[in-house]
Amino acid sequence: MEIAHIAIWTERLEELRDFYVRYFGGVSNDKYTNPDKGFESYFVAFGGGCRLELMRRTDIQGRNSAMQLGLCHLAFELGSREEVLTLTERLRSDNHPILGEPRITGDGYFESVAADPDGNQIELTCKQTP
Repeated sequence: MEIAHIAIWTERLEELRDFYVRYFGGVSNDKYTNPDKGFESYFVAFGGGCRLELMRRTDIQGRNSAMQLGLCHLAFELGSREEVLTLTERLRSDNHPILGEPRITGDGYFESVAADPDGNQIELTCKQTP
């Protein structure tokens, strides 16, 4: 069994799609639109198989709070410390918030944390080699 996709509601559909395509090498399908339900979506595929479904519906707006139960973050496994550092600086220079500076975690990862245009937390990780 594997995770097929993770879905995210957004008010910034194209901006979020462009973020995941530009910074994480995602490949987007054409927009799906259901005018009767006021619904639009994109699937963004990544090399590992799991996809993001980015969705907008006219009757869903805003967030309850920044910290809530449920999905906490998405993590992208990068190939090396250098890739984590490079992408962190690229996101910073493009004015995306860096929520956690690069560090070694207690469970052996090198990671940083950034925010996508909606404020979703994105971990940039790589497994430390002994």
